[in-house]
Amino acid sequence: MESSTVLFNQLKAAEPFFLLAGPNVIESEEHILRMAKHIKTVASKVGLPLVFKSSFDKANRTSSKSFRGPGMIEGLKILEKVKIAYDIPIVTDVHESIQCEAVGKVADIIQIPAFLCRQTDLLVAAAKTGKIVNIKKGQFCAPSVMVNSAEKVRLAGNPNVMVCERGTMFGYNDLIVDPRNLQWIREANCPVVADVTHALQQPAGKKVGIILIFHSCFSVNSVLDGGGVASGGLRELIPCIARTAVAVGVDGIFMEVHDDPLNAPCDGPTQWPLRHLEELLEELVAIAQSS
Repeated sequence: MESSTVLFNQLKAAEPFFLLAGPNVIESEEHILRMAKHIKTVASKVGLPLVFKSSFDKANRTSSKSFRGPGMIEGLKILEKVKIAYDIPIVTDVHESIQCEAVGKVADIIQIPAFLCRQTDLLVAAAKTGKIVNIKKGQFCAPSVMVNSAEKVRLAGNPNVMVCERGTMFGYNDLIVDPRNLQWIREANCPVVADVTHALQQPAGKKVGIILIFHSCFSVNSVLDGGGVASGGLRELIPCIARTAVAVGVDGIFMEVHDDPLNAPCDGPTQWPLRHLEELLEELVAIAQSS
């Protein structure tokens, strides 16, 4: 708990904000190590504290045929190599209470996926690891819900909790980002993070054939072999949402980054290109400092 508290206080004190960034899912050890090295170099150059993010399992997929990652055992081995090789803290997701103890031995921040933000047993199990807990606000939830979710972590004996805004359901297969939430979530009395990539997801769920469907604003829903589907998104709006978040004054930015998002096996349309990361972060730092 002591080391988690030190990191938690460092992140809270970060100026102008801290960064949680990395590929959506672990694709290979080589890819993750390469991405971590590049992202750390960029974050250091622009002066932002970095926590490296990648998932060992994307359990919440629209299709059972969608790419999920290497699984917990192999994924944690890879994340531990990243942590040691580049001396950076790690954030990754859990989906079941039984995963928390093992994940807590590697990850510095345990992330609760949006769909599970009200799962009491999962929140308590994550809290009991002593690690920082980052709770993503459910797309179906009002910001006030996060007050209760954060309190569940605290009542389990862990004060190191933060909450993350990642968009709100707007009809079917669309999300909106309401900047008011970034202020209202502060009622949870903990650091506020803005997920500027998942907030632009266009959740898939319609089986249409082996083609690519291009929506307006370059949104893409990929239809996989066998009829499975992968989520689309509005990548070109990531800078817009990120600018808004830092202008409002969030404590942290969550951003999924990939060196080849068009060929990423999972959530490619909402991952920011690595080659443009430095330019975007420089702009966000300037906005945050001026506001």
